[in-house]
Amino acid sequence: MKIIGISGSPRRGGNTEILLDKALEVARRKGAKTKKIILNELKFSPCQECENIRKDGVCIIKDDWQKVFSETNKADAIILASPIFFYGITAQAKALIDRTQAMWSKRMLQKTPEQRKQYDSGRGYLIGVGATRGKNLFEGLHLTAKYFFDAVGAAYTGSLTYRHIENIGDMKRHPTVLKDVEEAVADLLKPLLGRKVILFAGSKNDCRSQMASAFTQLFASDRIEAVGGGSEPEEKVNPLMVDVMKEKGIDMGFRNPMSVTDALPKQPLDWVINMGDDFTQSITAADRENWNIPDSSGKNIDIIRAVRDEIEKKVSTLID
Repeated sequence: MKIIGISGSPRRGGNTEILLDKALEVARRKGAKTKKIILNELKFSPCQECENIRKDGVCIIKDDWQKVFSETNKADAIILASPIFFYGITAQAKALIDRTQAMWSKRMLQKTPEQRKQYDSGRGYLIGVGATRGKNLFEGLHLTAKYFFDAVGAAYTGSLTYRHIENIGDMKRHPTVLKDVEEAVADLLKPLLGRKVILFAGSKNDCRSQMASAFTQLFASDRIEAVGGGSEPEEKVNPLMVDVMKEKGIDMGFRNPMSVTDALPKQPLDWVINMGDDFTQSITAADRENWNIPDSSGKNIDIIRAVRDEIEKKVSTLID
């Protein structure tokens, strides 16, 4: 279970980050792996509204924005945190969100209306902190967050917001903050707890195990947590695999290969599925299988497409 926290505050250690840190701490206690992303420490440009994303949904600007969405693409839940600036989100967070126009375009181009009802990146949650008491203080924030989560393929499941938080450290002194955060994170993670945990192991984690994890996430993320890893992971995923998964309405462009060690969740494994060669005997699991799917490296797109279809059938059978 992986939880990503995105801080849109320009101030380190401020009230917004204090609240986000508490939420991630609770998530870790409940067995999640967490990562905090500080937008103010990244270098990325605002959206240039180029025509390229209308054609293929690919952003032509190469910067730290890609790093953020390689993480969110693998997350079970995303927590977006921002203070209120002029009744809206901060410039740092807004610049990030505007760039998700590329992801929105991909969803429109690659997915059918029925496929767009499914969420690829789990659950989305909002944390907001404002200095004033205005009745409409968070309306703009909620609306922006809703469409941000929709663009990245996450369901907007709730929010935790506080008014009249102005001075540094006010959040630490709030009388109900610990109880509020405990309840909020428990609600966010409730559907994710108690799922079966499966490791898909492929030598390079650039093609077969990536596809198996993605299909499992798509078909049964409410019941199964799927992770993938390799013994000798490549630096990048196989581009032909990205192309054939696009045909299924699944965006793999932001995924990165990782080692089995890095992929292992905190929870005990229910299954280890070896895609081919078995290098996972030292990993403890309740059950294991070897699907004996040949390595796809260097193969043409037709072969990789056939491998994709075989993996999709095997994943469906496994889920059943």
